[in-house]
Amino acid sequence: MTRRIMHIDLDAFFVSVEQVFDPSLKGKPVAVGGIPGHGRGVVAAASYEARQFGVHSGMPLREAERRCPKCIFLSGHFERYRDASRKFMAILADFSPFLEPVGIDEAYLEVTGFESLHGTLKAMGEKIRRHIRDEIGIGASIGLASAKIVAKVASKSAKPDGIVEVPDGAEAAFLAPLPIGRLPGIGEQTEKALHGLGIHTLGELARLPRSTLADRFGKYGEVLHDHARGIDRRPVERPAEAKSVSYETTLNEDTRDRDFLEATLRYLSEKTGARLRRYGQKGGVIHIRLRFSDFTTITRQRSLGFATDANEIIYEEALKLFAKALDHSRLPVRLLGVGVGDLGGVETQLPLSGAGAAGFAAIDRALDRIRKKYGFSSIQTGRVMTLGRGSGEGHESHGFSGRIMDQHKGRSADPL
Repeated sequence: MTRRIMHIDLDAFFVSVEQVFDPSLKGKPVAVGGIPGHGRGVVAAASYEARQFGVHSGMPLREAERRCPKCIFLSGHFERYRDASRKFMAILADFSPFLEPVGIDEAYLEVTGFESLHGTLKAMGEKIRRHIRDEIGIGASIGLASAKIVAKVASKSAKPDGIVEVPDGAEAAFLAPLPIGRLPGIGEQTEKALHGLGIHTLGELARLPRSTLADRFGKYGEVLHDHARGIDRRPVERPAEAKSVSYETTLNEDTRDRDFLEATLRYLSEKTGARLRRYGQKGGVIHIRLRFSDFTTITRQRSLGFATDANEIIYEEALKLFAKALDHSRLPVRLLGVGVGDLGGVETQLPLSGAGAAGFAAIDRALDRIRKKYGFSSIQTGRVMTLGRGSGEGHESHGFSGRIMDQHKGRSADPL
C-alpha cells in the first residue's frame, strides 16, 4: 500500500486568531509581532493583504511599516494562540492517532489506508478543513502526498484555505517547476550558493549530480538531492516526552551591559522555573545559549546531581555558566537563553538545609499564584525590575525583541 501523508498548516495563524476576536480586522493588512518604533521587533505573522505589500514573517517591524504604512500592527495575545493550537491538534487527533505536531500551527498526519473511512483522502482533508473552520474559525491549507517533504510543499501551494493532492509517482514532476526557495531547509545562504551553480528550480536541482551536491554541501547535499526529487522516507512521529524546557530572547540591541544581561537571565530563569512547576517537572541539567553580534552561537551546561524546579537554583547555576561564557568573547550579546534538561532525573536531597529548600519552594509558589491570576509581569523580583514591566509578554520594552521564544524540546511546545 502506498504511503500517504497530510501536512496541515493554519493560514496566517496569529492574524487569523486575532480576526476571530476582532472581525473588523478581516480584509485589512495586519501584522502581529509588535509595534514599530518600540525596539528591534519582527513580524511574527502577516495577513494576506499585508503580504501583497511584501510584508512577511521575520521582517523587521520598521521595514514592514515602510512597505505598508496602513498596516495594523498588533503585539499579540499568546493565550489565544495557545488555546487555538490545542483545539487544532485535538481536531487532527480525532482523524488519525498518527499525529506529528510541528510548532503550534502545523502538523503531519499519517493517513495511509484511511480512504476506507472517508471515501477518498481528499474528502478526508476537506472534512478536516471544515472542522477547523467550524470549531476555531480560521482557514487551513492541506498538502497530501507520499512523503513529508512533498506534502509540506503542497500545503504551501494550497494557500490560502485550500488542498493540493500530489498523486503517487508525480512527486518529481510537481516539484520540478518550483523555485528552489520553496523547498523547506533551503535558506538564504544555500539559495545563494545554488544560484551560483546556475540552479534556480527544483527540477534543475534534481538533475544535478548527487556527487556535486555532496562535494559542495556534504551530507546535506545528498538530502537536498533526494528532497528535490520528492524522496523523503522520514516517518510521521508522534510526540515524545519533553527532554528539556527553555526560554530565549533576541535583544533589541546587541549589548555587553552586564547588569541588563544578568537581569534578562533572571527573567528567563523564572519563566523556565514557572513552566517546570506548571507541568510538575524537575530537571538535573542547567544550560544556557548565547548568540553574539557576529551570530556565533554557543551553549554551555552543567549537571547538578539532583533535580530542581527552583527559580533561584536555575538562575544561580545559569549565571555561573553565563559569566564564564561571556569572559571568552568580547563581542556584544544578541540572543540569550536559559533551560533545564534531564527532566524527570534522579531526585536527591538538595544541597541546602531543609529550611532553605522550603523557602525557595514557598516563594516560587507565591509568585506562581500571583502570576497565574494577574499575568507574569504583575510581580517581579528586584533584579528583573530593571527590564521594565511587560518584558517578553508580547510587548517590547527595555531590550527585549517583544517575544520570548519557548523551547519545549522533544515534543511540540505550547506557544506563549
